Amino acid sequence: MKSLLITSVKVILPGNEFHQQQVDVLIEKGKIAQIGKTVKVADKNIETIDGAGKILAPGFFDLHANFGEPGLETKEDIVTGTAAAAAGGFTGVAVMPNTEPAIQSRSEVALVVNTAKGNIVDVHPIGAISKKREGKELAELFDMKQTGAVAFSDGNRSVQQAGLMSRALLYAKGFDGLIFSHAEDESMAGGNKMNEGAMSTYLGMKGIPNLAESLMVSRDLYLAEYTGAPIHFASISTPEAVDLIKKAKAKGLPVTCDVAAHQLVFTDEDIIGFDSNYKVSPPLRTKGDVKALLKGVKEGTIDAIVSQHTPQEIEFKNVEFHIAKNGIIGLQTVLPLLIRAGLNEAQIVNSLSIRPRQILGLEVPRFEEGATANLVVFDLKKSWNFDEKTNKSKSKNSPLFGQKLMGAVELVINNNQLKKND
Repeated sequence: MKSLLITSVKVILPGNEFHQQQVDVLIEKGKIAQIGKTVKVADKNIETIDGAGKILAPGFFDLHANFGEPGLETKEDIVTGTAAAAAGGFTGVAVMPNTEPAIQSRSEVALVVNTAKGNIVDVHPIGAISKKREGKELAELFDMKQTGAVAFSDGNRSVQQAGLMSRALLYAKGFDGLIFSHAEDESMAGGNKMNEGAMSTYLGMKGIPNLAESLMVSRDLYLAEYTGAPIHFASISTPEAVDLIKKAKAKGLPVTCDVAAHQLVFTDEDIIGFDSNYKVSPPLRTKGDVKALLKGVKEGTIDAIVSQHTPQEIEFKNVEFHIAKNGIIGLQTVLPLLIRAGLNEAQIVNSLSIRPRQILGLEVPRFEEGATANLVVFDLKKSWNFDEKTNKSKSKNSPLFGQKLMGAVELVINNNQLKKND
């Protein structure tokens, strides 16, 4: 990339010497060449970006994105998925194994790693816990770790067999692997389609109780304690899960968790019009549940916030609610949702830039002279339209599609590449 000067931008990076300061930043050959109150450059033709009123932070990192490659490229491929990620401020994504075939061996992991090489967005595959994500037989976790898998999950399927989950935790512990739990007891969820409560009764739909999640969180916490292994809970949605994880952390257990951005804004009341774009897993919960999740983020019990980007073709969404597929495309709308949820700039950066990388044991990008530039610049007060023109995903299954959103990503820099949003 060409040399770039960003002027008068506010740095948000807790612990850094420039945190909360307004600075000029000169970037040359993909590295941070100079940081200062005022940076003078001899070359008058250098590209300059006015950062006044904008925030600079390490590039966002998503712990939970679904790309279709391999096998489901009509939903999303790595090229379009990373384009959506960059537009949303992400310079790194961890992709779930919800593909066909599943990311379940070194072959699929290598395919994702090699296809994504040279991209402005770093793509990290998450390998399946079980073969075909069926929850019956352990996949080759160590082989996948050696090839580039950063963690293991059965994606949108929960491991129902306690014995298999226990063996996965114990096996992964032996080589510093991390197991992600999608916490849902299928026998309690019963294949139902929305949250159990007043709204499901009003709409005449069978609901999924909070207990379906908290039962599985409780089980997996017991298993993690028994095996002495770390565990991460993906996309929790209930106060009960927050409370269980908070108590486990107080006991010193190595447990972390995340929440999807849409779970901090939308509720089951949004389903009143049967718009299938609000159909997700876990389901949207009540206003009280959302309040508890936000409290969990602010107090630090919930470590990270994810997009849970789940593209679906129109034929899987433009149908009756009860037969529609789950999922929202989210990579480009995480920032606007967090602003709408009331999070401040430091909470946003901690949840999107810092903690996700720490959970996976990845280095948080350094903001100092000589460091490789891995940055996002965003504006909390700028609005933009999320529509056919700005959408970078192959799919458009989002309840926010066609709306004006507050909170815009100006640019991302990573791997000696620059991507600006028009």
